[in-house]
Order: sequence, then structure tokens, then C-alpha cells
Amino acid sequence: MTGLLEAPERTAVVVGGGLAGTTAALRLAEAGHRVTLLEARPRLGGLAFSFRRGELTVDNGQHVFLRCCTAYRGFVERLGAADRVAIQPRLEVPVLSVQGDRHRLGRLRRAALPVPLHLAGSLATYPHLGPLDRLRVVRGALALQRLDLADPALDGQSFGDWLRAHGQSERTLAALWDLVGVATLNARADEVSLALAAMVFKTGLLTDPGASDIGVAAVPLGELHHDTARAVLAEQQVAVRLRAKAVELKTDAAGKHTVRLEDGEALTADTVVLAGAQESTAALLPDGAVERPERLARLGHAPILNVHVIYDRKVLRRPFFAALDSPVQWVFDRTAHSGLAGTALGAARPGAQYLALSQSAVRGEIDLPVSELRARYLPELARLLPAARTAEVLDFFVTRERTATFDPAPGTAALRPGPVTAVPGLLLAGAWTATGWPATMEGAVRSGHAAADAALAAAGHRVPTDRGDGRWPR
Repeated sequence: MTGLLEAPERTAVVVGGGLAGTTAALRLAEAGHRVTLLEARPRLGGLAFSFRRGELTVDNGQHVFLRCCTAYRGFVERLGAADRVAIQPRLEVPVLSVQGDRHRLGRLRRAALPVPLHLAGSLATYPHLGPLDRLRVVRGALALQRLDLADPALDGQSFGDWLRAHGQSERTLAALWDLVGVATLNARADEVSLALAAMVFKTGLLTDPGASDIGVAAVPLGELHHDTARAVLAEQQVAVRLRAKAVELKTDAAGKHTVRLEDGEALTADTVVLAGAQESTAALLPDGAVERPERLARLGHAPILNVHVIYDRKVLRRPFFAALDSPVQWVFDRTAHSGLAGTALGAARPGAQYLALSQSAVRGEIDLPVSELRARYLPELARLLPAARTAEVLDFFVTRERTATFDPAPGTAALRPGPVTAVPGLLLAGAWTATGWPATMEGAVRSGHAAADAALAAAGHRVPTDRGDGRWPR
């Protein structure tokens, strides 16, 4: 009808091209916003990325997800990449321990039975625990199942203290609780908030029988989180700006936000989502945007170390295993994933195998020289894998993520802000925000959804009904 003016197109700038920022940008674009996504690095994907080492494609670390990670799975489906991830049909984790010359291999696996019976058979035959410790684990699991995750008091207690108060021994901590917890929380039980640990174990092991089935990318992470994500963002007309570092954020009296880049360029928008790390976000926050802004610095970090070894022959026959009674934690076969066979090295050594060790909760090792790490881990691999004793090491290198996750210590919950700030139109996203999840790909995607939902609600848009599973809204 003539005489009626159309509402002006809303604009948004998302600062940070990790999974949180990509999710928020895509959601806002789908709702009709004109979106610019800024990323200081030359790639999308945040801390879940790939790089080239000669002809080899290397993921910076072994990133896994579980079947219960419905938000991340929904993100992958939205990218049209569901065929590029693989989930176990049924949880099975080989767990290897070597005592002297004796190799003992156990398995944590689930049966087609309801919770908690789905793990009972596996636990009954788990060789790394004696009969009494197996009963202790059952007692602890039943007590854990009774915890109310909404109880704020849980965050003030360490998981280790709670486990010992519920009959757990040092062996059950090492052979089960820390085996899982270190990999998912990036800290040992004594260093973890009970609230976060209870959330992980209840959601992953004590809700749905299939919740803990392990998923991995079947292609390099960069193909998923950068190549495919960038193509989908382009389809939604999101302007992706790489090597574009935001250095200042100002808001005028009319509520318009201006983001200034390092090269002096300024972008103005109705909505800004800060989806970077907590330090970069804190540096951009206007005064008064969040209550007690110093808490972002107090949240801290926990590192992850990844050790990469290429042998001249096959030394591991299974896709992965976890190790006990060893500094080695989790070992993955990355041969096919990295494209090793298609390299000159792979052609020269057709039986070569590439293993990646994922080492969490390693504050004391993260800065060690490569030579010391080599001296530490190669003998351990030879001890765990007899075939490695006579194999030639063709390459050895490490990747270090010193700020891989936020520190999940007791008291963490009070330090994590939600998506809404005191400045209208300014939202926060990132795995470190208050998602209820630890710092995982799942938490990052959920935070992107939360920021987008809050931005859409403030702009008067329809916000899709939250189905409680974090899946991509329709």
C-alpha cells in the first residue's frame, strides 16, 4: 500500500568466527538481519581448526562430541555436513593399562538396556577395578543421579571431595571418574566444580542409554568449521571478514553501535554479538555492560597439549584408546583423516601411521620443550604399543592450546555471564558464557543460539520455541 514505509533492515556485527560466532551470525541472517562476521584470524572455527604441515592436514587437537551434544550435531546438520561426522553405533572405549610386562585391555561399553543397566555389564567385567571398587562406582553413580543440577550449592564444591564423601577410592577416581572427566572437563576431579562434573556425567552417562556414544569428524575440522561454514554463511549473505580485528566498541545516544577495526575502519550496527575469548570480549565491553567485569579475568584458562607422532608402520590396530597408569591419556589414529597416504611421505612409506595424543589438564607440561615431550611420550607409547618399540619415528611435533578452555574450578558458575548485557543490542557468546556446559563445541554452539535468541527477542522478531535440546530451530 502506498504511503507505508517498510521497516529498515536491521544490521548486526558478530565479533569472533568460532562456533559461537558462526552460529549467532547464521541465525541472525536467517531472521533477515544484514550481518557482518569479523574474525581476527585467517580462518573460521575458533579453537577447533586444521592447518597444513607440509602436505599433511593436521587438526590442532582431537575434538570429539557425544550423541547428547544435540546443538553441535544440529549445527553440523545445518551446514549440510551430517555425512562428514561419524558417531559410534554404541559406546565402546578401549582402556589399556600396562603393569610390568602385562598388558591389560578393558572396555567401557554400553548394552541395549535402560539407564543405568546399560553400563552394568561393562562395569562388572572392567579389569582395571576390583570387585569392591566396582561396587563403589555403582554407589557413586546412584548418588550422582540423585543430584539436582539446579542447586547452586553444587558449584561451590569440588567433584573430588564429593566423590570421596560418597565412598570413592583413589583407584576409582583414576580408572573411571578422571578417565572421563579429564577428557570432557579439562581438569581432574579435585579441580572441577561439582556442578559441571555432575552435568557432564548425568547428561552423558545417566540419562539416555545412547547419550555417551562418541562422535568425531570424518574430515579435517577446517573443512567443516571453515570451508563448509563459510559457504553456508555466504548463502545467507553474511559478509565474512577474516584478519579483521576489532579494537573498540562504542554506543551512541540513539543505541547504534560502532565497531572500530585495527586498520581504522568503522562498522555501525543495530546489534553486536561479542563471540570471542573472554579476554578479547572484556577489552571491548563498554563500562557498565556487565556486572563485575573483573570476573571475566578471574574465570581463567586450562590448557590442552596435543602430541603428534608418525611411525613408519602400523602400531595401533583400533581407531583410539584411553590409557591408564601412564602419562598418556587418549590416543587416536589420524592416518586417513590427515591424508597421510596422499603425501610424499605416505608414498615413500605406504604403511606409515599417524597417531595423535590428546593430553588435557597438563598445566605442568604445556610449555615444555619438544625435546622433553619427545623423551616423555615416545617411551610411553612404546610401553603401551609393543609394535612401536621397533618402529621408526618419521615425524614428531606438538600443538599447544594454552587457553583451550576456561578453568572449570569450583565457583565457576558465578563468573560466567549470560548472553544479555546492560547495553541494549549488545550480546555475549562463547563457550565460556553461562551455558551450563563445560567449554566444549556443544557449549559454544548453545551460546551462539542464546545470543541470537536474545537479539531477536529484543528486536521484536519471533524467537523459535526452545525444544530444550539445542537443535537448530526451524
